[in-house]
Amino acid sequence: MKTVNDFSVKKMQTAKRLGIDPAGVPRHIAIIMDGNGRWAMQRKLPRFRGHEQGAKVVEMIAQHCVDTGIEYLTLYSFSMQNWKRPKDEIDFLMQLYVIYLEAIRPQLMKNNVRLLHLGRRDKLPQSVLDALDETMRLTSKNTGLTIGLALNYAAQSEIADAAAKIARNCVAGEIKPEAIDEKIFADALYTAGWPEVDLVIRTSGEMRISNFLLWQIAYSEFYVTPAYWPDFSADEMDKAIVAYSQRKRRFGDVKSAQSSSY
Repeated sequence: MKTVNDFSVKKMQTAKRLGIDPAGVPRHIAIIMDGNGRWAMQRKLPRFRGHEQGAKVVEMIAQHCVDTGIEYLTLYSFSMQNWKRPKDEIDFLMQLYVIYLEAIRPQLMKNNVRLLHLGRRDKLPQSVLDALDETMRLTSKNTGLTIGLALNYAAQSEIADAAAKIARNCVAGEIKPEAIDEKIFADALYTAGWPEVDLVIRTSGEMRISNFLLWQIAYSEFYVTPAYWPDFSADEMDKAIVAYSQRKRRFGDVKSAQSSSY
């Protein structure tokens, strides 16, 4: 069973390898995985080939996060707005999720990784829900890296769901409206109990958030790379971590700055 010390040891090793302070290794990284379709089109390939290659990169980056000592990794995989895409592309993606979720189970168990779903369940095919549920069940007691798969996800919908949950609790008399604060609201989000995001990485060079973790990234640092997701690498991840370690995070305070999330 992994402990906090296991993360600390790996962070020390990562810091030594990258030449940074161990406190500069983020706890929680969130990635907007963008550019699968454009990667394929540049190579005159069908768009689904980009999604296939992107899935392979997910496995590689997850393993790198395990080795690096990252505690939480949130991956923006499919937004609620992505349902507007062509039906054949969506059908392929849903089939790919089932294959992927089944195939990665041995790797998740070997590395003590826990997988959780972030997003709404409605509209997802039953085959995807079954694969998600079984993978989450198998990994539920793992204590290493936690991966949040943002699938059928939108931050505004997450915030609306949290507000509705708190409203139901108020109606039930479990909480008074005047008692609602930031912590109570955060505990109603899909990421309840998780640390806020330290570092947001976006591939493909786009400069937008795309309705992703709006609450959780209030004070996150950003790293944008022109590389499409299928070209993203462990070296690029290391560059993002080094860049993060050099930031001076003030959290709104002009008096004191710190270069880490701790």
